[in-house]
Amino acid sequence: MEEEKKKVFISTAIPYVNAKPHIGFALELVQADAYARFRRERGDDVFFLTGTDENSLKNVQAAEKEGITTKELVDRNAKVFEELTRKLEISNNDFIRTSAEERHKKGAQKLWQACKRDIYKKNYKGFYCVGCEEFKRETDLEEGKCPEHPDKLLEEIEEENYFFKLSDYQKKLKDLIEGEKLKVLPEEKKNETISFIKNGLEDFSISRSKERAKDWGIEVPEDESQIMYVWFDALSNYITALDYAEEGEKFKKYWEKGEKIHFIGKGINRFHTIYWPAMLLSGGVKTPDKVFVHGYVTAEGQKMSKSIGNVVDPFELIEKYGKEAVRFYLLREIPTYGDGDFSAEKFEARYNGDLANGLGNFASRVLKLYSLAEEPKLSGDYGELGKNILETEEVVKIRMEEFRINEALIEIWKLIAIGDKYINDKKPWETKDKDAISNAVLVLKGVASLLKPFLPETAEKILDYIKEKKAIEKPLFLRLK
Repeated sequence: MEEEKKKVFISTAIPYVNAKPHIGFALELVQADAYARFRRERGDDVFFLTGTDENSLKNVQAAEKEGITTKELVDRNAKVFEELTRKLEISNNDFIRTSAEERHKKGAQKLWQACKRDIYKKNYKGFYCVGCEEFKRETDLEEGKCPEHPDKLLEEIEEENYFFKLSDYQKKLKDLIEGEKLKVLPEEKKNETISFIKNGLEDFSISRSKERAKDWGIEVPEDESQIMYVWFDALSNYITALDYAEEGEKFKKYWEKGEKIHFIGKGINRFHTIYWPAMLLSGGVKTPDKVFVHGYVTAEGQKMSKSIGNVVDPFELIEKYGKEAVRFYLLREIPTYGDGDFSAEKFEARYNGDLANGLGNFASRVLKLYSLAEEPKLSGDYGELGKNILETEEVVKIRMEEFRINEALIEIWKLIAIGDKYINDKKPWETKDKDAISNAVLVLKGVASLLKPFLPETAEKILDYIKEKKAIEKPLFLRLK
């Protein structure tokens, strides 16, 4: 009897659509995609979700600035985010839009009702950061400013809102994360979350007046004067996309029975490792199994900012270098456990060194030898090379399970170096040694198979060339001048 495939739910965060996507979100897309493809290669049944967060106040303000309706702005910009998934060849199963879909509105309101015992109304006064879409405590601020958005003024708000009893979930959340029922990676981010919990959790506002929301967003059930706080609405997308509102088959299959993994940026760690699991505990819904927190992409050492003018446009990079090169740079150059930097010089050096001279040159050499060889065989005892391939496969598997994606790629390039050295030592173009050619092809085949999650198009191209016993007519990656 065939073993049932393991069910896996993988998601990115959903970005605001007040502006076009930047390289930081492209990073999150390709990291989550590489992991989703890796799990599929292992035979798992994966549901991979991304989408857009459209009910925020910053979207309203961006529309006002342009002199268009909020709906016009979010409809236009959501298309750009969806286009980015296609340009980067992201293998998502679904793309959810929080303003445009009834399944999301119904699901968010259902979760609110499920949490009703932990929701109450009160007057509140506090400082609000529109950049984070969050009320800030004094302890959150640095010199009176939000550390994530120091260039934005905090708004002092006073109004009557609904609140969620987060303080009631302090022990449950601490036990959940310390016991690793909810695993937060890397360890540094787990410790950050636990530290925040130990400092004492305060109830948080989960609605705002319809007037302040400019009548944009999802209405609070049974109170048409209030709009759901954008984070309460947005976080629910992970289950509303699975038809939580109707208790649908996808929800039962991937959320209730599957392994649930979120890929998020470090600026929203607290929302995903404290607010979100607390809401789910309150609503009687299972919590995620893993939250992987990646770092930021800087531009030549500086944080990207529209005011500085150093925001990197992923579409321009794809247009100039191609999607596979952009995927590779983000996955290899940016360490998954920390921040990484982008510069044109670094991009071109990585491209020339690893893609054109490394993978491209190795594939070209091997396939040329293979195409010219008389009756080469692809079977037999491959000795040390076979052992190298198996060892690489195992280490890559371990690195991917740990979400150390850049380190998995390092291991694959070590295998390319082993293959290159083998060809140089054996000189099969002189000796016509069929076994040497066969062994070199085996290494290339192993490399291409391992590269499927990272460079899907290039990997398939190499495997097709091997199957057809053809030489590469045009380099896989043209060296940049």
